[in-house]
Amino acid sequence: MTQHVAQVPTTNGSRYLQQLCKHWSHKMPVEFDAQAGKITFPNGTIATLANAAETLDVTIDVPEGVDAAQMQKVVADHLDRFAFREAPLTFAWN
Repeated sequence: MTQHVAQVPTTNGSRYLQQLCKHWSHKMPVEFDAQAGKITFPNGTIATLANAAETLDVTIDVPEGVDAAQMQKVVADHLDRFAFREAPLTFAWN
């Protein structure tokens, strides 16, 4: 697994992580509350989201053989949909 982390500047992290988790809960295993969420994709990728005061902290653990850049794009694009008032959000993946 490789880990990719982004601290996304926003004060609406709780709202966005809950919307994203609810959206994907119909398709894959999801756990979340107002402060944190975990999404397990069918390809084995795990996305973890955590609300902080000024950021939404996003961590993606990607298994070998899975396109990490594509998974980053999928998560970022979906979050941008929910954050349309302040999109595009800034994702500086490490």
